[in-house]
Amino acid sequence: MTGEQSIQDRTIVVAGAGGAAGRAVCLALTEAGAHIVAVGSRAASLVDVAAAETAVVDLADRVAVGAWALQLRERRPSIDGLLHLVGGWRAGSSEEDWEWLERRVLTTLRVLSRELRDDLSASGAGRLAIVSSTAVAQPRWGMANYVTLKAAAEAWTQALATGWRVKGTPTAAVTFVAGALDEGDTTAQLAAACAGLWELGHEQLNGAVVHLAPS
Repeated sequence: MTGEQSIQDRTIVVAGAGGAAGRAVCLALTEAGAHIVAVGSRAASLVDVAAAETAVVDLADRVAVGAWALQLRERRPSIDGLLHLVGGWRAGSSEEDWEWLERRVLTTLRVLSRELRDDLSASGAGRLAIVSSTAVAQPRWGMANYVTLKAAAEAWTQALATGWRVKGTPTAAVTFVAGALDEGDTTAQLAAACAGLWELGHEQLNGAVVHLAPS
């Protein structure tokens, strides 16, 4: 399979690769033939992740991300995917909880997507995906910080989608919505869905909100 609908040898960055969801996604995409760049904040979390290469980067640090991306561009002909799976969960509405969550849920997405946006645009089959929460549709005060930041991440992703649509590039930004990723086979569904991002054309995918549910 060639062209936009091929994942073979695509360079795909998986941010938050050391978590359960990240590991499952890295394995599925590696088995499909992609060149996976597994990125996390701690070296220990990346041990035994199925990936062509790993990198320890503070994904909320614009300078650190820029330096890492520059080196990646020197090694790879293109950067074709960014899968943002950076975890972070705290209940509550306090300032301390907000600052902890904002860095993980939103700042990492903003920094990474701004750095790699032009690369994905130039790819010919660029794909960006995030994972949001079913809790956004039914927000509760006990998780106000979390759902607000997840909603903001969704809005950021839709803004990327609109920008690519206006530019007419074969690039897509997708939001997956799930409950807890350790429930049932939701993590496996996510892995399969991420691998499937290169099986469909960008017109079908760009701006899509895909709900995952345990079977």
